[in-house]
Amino acid sequence: MDKFKTVSLDQMIDKHIGERGTEKREAFENELRIDLLGHAIKQARQERNLTQEQLGELVGVQKAQISKIENSVKNARFETILKVFDALGATVHFNVELNNKKLAF
Repeated sequence: MDKFKTVSLDQMIDKHIGERGTEKREAFENELRIDLLGHAIKQARQERNLTQEQLGELVGVQKAQISKIENSVKNARFETILKVFDALGATVHFNVELNNKKLAF
């Protein structure tokens, strides 16, 4: 008899974080998106063969600020994040949903 039951990642998150729509789950999902944004910046920087210091010079911030953005975007100014993507030559697209409807820009 198998002692372990296989469950999906969504089932584990529902059980330990909360189901979709709950405040705790929404906070978790938002945090995950923010972490992915920092990862995207780091990946784009590395693909451009830039150091954090070089990217900081292009943006007009210190290397430490680039490091903080790559590791945790939640404390970065939105303007700085946009400058980083611009310096990397990256295009940024935003999707906004209101009442389960995508808003067009």
